[in-house]
Amino acid sequence: MDDQILLFAAVGFCAQMIDGALGMAYGVSSTTFLLSLGVPPAVASAGVHTAEVFTTMVSGVSHLRFGNVDRRLLKRLVIPGVIGGVLGAYVLTSVPGRVIKPFVAAYLLLMGIRIFWRAFRKVRESAGSYKRMFPLGLVGGFLDAIGGGGWGPVVTSTLVANGHTPRYAIGSVNLSEFFVTVAEAITFFALIGLVQWQILVGLIIGGVVAAPLAAYICKRVPTKALMIIVGIVITGLSLRTIFLAVL
Repeated sequence: MDDQILLFAAVGFCAQMIDGALGMAYGVSSTTFLLSLGVPPAVASAGVHTAEVFTTMVSGVSHLRFGNVDRRLLKRLVIPGVIGGVLGAYVLTSVPGRVIKPFVAAYLLLMGIRIFWRAFRKVRESAGSYKRMFPLGLVGGFLDAIGGGGWGPVVTSTLVANGHTPRYAIGSVNLSEFFVTVAEAITFFALIGLVQWQILVGLIIGGVVAAPLAAYICKRVPTKALMIIVGIVITGLSLRTIFLAVL
C-alpha cells in the first residue's frame, strides 16, 4: 500500500478515535493533523468533508434509530448550516492557501483551547431554547468549512451550554452534520475537483477501522481525560502550524 495512504489512514484513525469517544472534533482533529503535514487548507478541508460524508451518515442514522434526535432542533439547524458551509467552502477555495493557513490554524487553536476548557466546565442542564438557531447554524457551518471542522464543537457545545439535553443535542447535531457535510463536499468538488485520492482513501480506511475501537474506549476512558488530551494535541499542532507559517 502507498506510504501516503498509510499516513492519511493513521490521521483518519486518530481523528475517528477522538470523535468516537467525544462525539465531536473529527474535522478539527483530522484537519489539524493534515495542516501539520503540509497539506493546503482547501485540500485538507475538502478531503476531510468528503470522507466525513460516510461517517456522518452512519452516525446520524444511528442516533435517529436510538431516538436521540430532536426533529424540531434538526430542522432549525440544517438550512443555516448548509448555507454557512457552502459560503465557507467558497471563501476557503478563493483565498491562496499560504495566506489563509495561519488563520485556519488560529481558529483550530481556539477550538483546541475551547475543548480543553470544556473538560473542566460543569454545564447545568435545563430546558433549552430554540431561539437564535439560524445564526448558530450559519456560523457553525461557515467555521466548519473554513477550519475543516468545528460543527460539533461549536454547535453542540453551544446547545448544551444553553440548556439543551446533551443526548438530543449530540444526536441532532450529528444528523444535521450529514447534510452540512454533503453540501460542503459538493461545493469543494465543484470548485477544486476531486482531492488527492490518497488523502480520501486513507481517511476513510482509518475512520472505518477506528470506529468500533473508539466505541469501546468511550466506555472505558473518562470523557474529561479524553477532552484534555484532545485539547492539548490540537493546541500543540496548531501552534506548530502557526509558527511554521510565520517564519
